Amino acid sequence: MYPPNSSILYSILRDQAKKDEILWLDSINKTDPKELLASFVKAPRHLGKSIIYQSNFNLIPEIPGFHVDQWNLVRLSRVWFLTFLFALPKEEFIKKVETLFDTAELNELVALFSALPLLPYPEVWLAKATDAVRSNMGSVFDAIALNNPFPYHNFTELAWNQLVLKTIFNNKPIELVYGLSKRKNLNLSLSIIDFIKERWAAGREVPSNVWQLVVPFLSESEITLIESLFQSQREEDLIAASLVCHEMNHKGFQTLLIKYPKYKEDIQKGKWNWSNLVTLP
Repeated sequence: MYPPNSSILYSILRDQAKKDEILWLDSINKTDPKELLASFVKAPRHLGKSIIYQSNFNLIPEIPGFHVDQWNLVRLSRVWFLTFLFALPKEEFIKKVETLFDTAELNELVALFSALPLLPYPEVWLAKATDAVRSNMGSVFDAIALNNPFPYHNFTELAWNQLVLKTIFNNKPIELVYGLSKRKNLNLSLSIIDFIKERWAAGREVPSNVWQLVVPFLSESEITLIESLFQSQREEDLIAASLVCHEMNHKGFQTLLIKYPKYKEDIQKGKWNWSNLVTLP
């Protein structure tokens, strides 16, 4: 019988993999760390890269936000192999995983960073995770920034803000940053306002759902910024401006929403929010 988290991942592998792929996975000695590490590296020789579609985003209830949707079989199998190392003594476990990090090629790094929410001793991996945010390798950055609950639970405010800002700068979908709305903060808001002003000065647009991160930190002096947003030709910008005014308690923002009431009633009825704003074409 596999450990609980291993069993959950194996059930997905079993459902998605071909018969010969399952035979290979089953043939590996799960009590031999050396064989597990070798299998981690050799996985692409034995498994295809078919994409996994997993609708259960509460896959492991004690690790909210962890799921494997859109992974491929190799990535999932590599994370699965790591779960069998958890039983090792702390120092031995850390040494073996650090060896994988030190020798990993691109796709192996993606699997390692994807596995972070599952790994014990999160404080040990924190430096590697924050380094990944600075990575110029897009798939490595995506592995730590998107659909990964590790940063939300473990990053300092500074590191978290850097992750969110880089996601925005690189035009990545910020709605895939786990815990985004729960870790809003004043310093992040100030940085985003500066970013918006720079983009506008250069005649460039800003993703509409970025505006959710400035609420509730806007001051009355920034009402003119939101009024400028109301002049946009894009519907999503007008909805974003309305949402900002709806969520701000300052009288000036409420007055602005009265001035531009087009989406006021729909927002009050729950038709529009930051989550469904991204569904606009």
